Parts: sequence; structure tokens; C-alpha cells
Amino acid sequence: MINNLSPEAVAQSTQKLVEYIDNSQIIMIPGGFSGGDEPDGSAKFITAFFRAPAVTEAVRRLLNERDGLILGICNGFQALVKLGLVPFGDIKPMDANCPTLTFNTIGRHQSRIVRTRVASTLSPWFNHCNVGDIHTMPISHGEGRFVAPQKVLDELVANGQIATQYVGIDGMPSMDMDVNPNGSLLSIEGITSPDGRVLGKMGHTERSANGLYQNIPDLSYQPLIEGGVSYFTD
Repeated sequence: MINNLSPEAVAQSTQKLVEYIDNSQIIMIPGGFSGGDEPDGSAKFITAFFRAPAVTEAVRRLLNERDGLILGICNGFQALVKLGLVPFGDIKPMDANCPTLTFNTIGRHQSRIVRTRVASTLSPWFNHCNVGDIHTMPISHGEGRFVAPQKVLDELVANGQIATQYVGIDGMPSMDMDVNPNGSLLSIEGITSPDGRVLGKMGHTERSANGLYQNIPDLSYQPLIEGGVSYFTD
């Protein structure tokens, strides 16, 4: 759908994206390395389109007029953070006082299975989950470390906007790299907007299928997509 080979193609792609958003209830931005794995990777490409005024206003209509939902996973989470949609709930200018996702503390890409714990069910995406539920899922990223000023972290905690955290086999968050593979503050794996309708997370919940993973005794599926769909169907 997106063509950036010429200014005319960019304009056409932008208009088409606006039309799709205006006829949707959900925006889902997946992970992947379509923009390369250099710093900010695909997030730079995604945010450039979403900051186009017409697209920004279409996103606002989705959220403010049609009670829509947004989900971003991995690079999609990076884009949501860099746009301000999480944790602020709107596309806004960003500065040094805003949270970001940056390089893993180990200094290289991490690809492995992690455990995450649901810390808040503020978001409709967690309609089929309970606080304390632990799920296993893959990660694959070089820039997944969530960092933010202490004031922002305190607000996320107070508002219930920390959706999910990396946890060990004991179910407890930790800064140990075996638990928290990117070094995220407060072991944050996912956060939401203030009303919960925008969710960003690093773990690839969507990479799930029968028989896909072997020799993981505590494998546990996260019914995230089902929760978002049920927001409109139940």
C-alpha cells in the first residue's frame, strides 16, 4: 500500500492510508525490519507517514469519534512511542522529557522466548486476560529498552498504564538480563495510553501457531487480538 518512490506516490499513499483509517475500527502496526535494522529502523518510516497532517487527523477521528483501538508490536511499539500515542494518547511533538525505546543494554539484537506478566487490564486489548496472568512469547529486536524520566514512570504506575512486564519463572519483574533481555526500566514490556485504547508492546504475541515452539514446558498463549476484537463484538 505504501509507495515512497516519488513525491506523487507518497501523496497517493498518504491519501489511501487516510481512507483505510476512516473505514476501520482498529489500527495494528506490526513488527518487522522493512525499514532496516539501523537505529529507529521501521519506526522512522512509520512515524513519517503518521505525522502527515491528514493521517494524524484520521487517527484522531478513529480514537476520539469512533472509539477505535490501536496496537503496535515491536517496531510498531517504537512508532507509537515516537509519535506520542503511548503513553499520551495523541500524536504530539516529542522532546527529551518523553519516554523512548533505545538500544538493548547488551548492545546487540536479542531473539528468544520471554515471560511477561499482565500488570494492568486497563486496555480493552486485555479483555480476555487477568492481572497476574503470565504468557510466553518471542522477542526479536535490537532497540527494545524502554526508558523514561522518573516523573513519567511514576505517572505510568499511578495511572495503571504499565500493561505488561518481563518476569522470571517466579513471576516477579527483574532487571536480570535473563528475565528482562533489553534492560527496560521497571521491566516494562508494554504500556498504554491513559484510556487504555492504544497499546504498545515489544513481545510478538502475534507469532503464535500450533506446534510453532518446542521444548518450552510453560508455553502460554496471550489472547490479545481476541480481546481487541471482542471490544467491538461482545
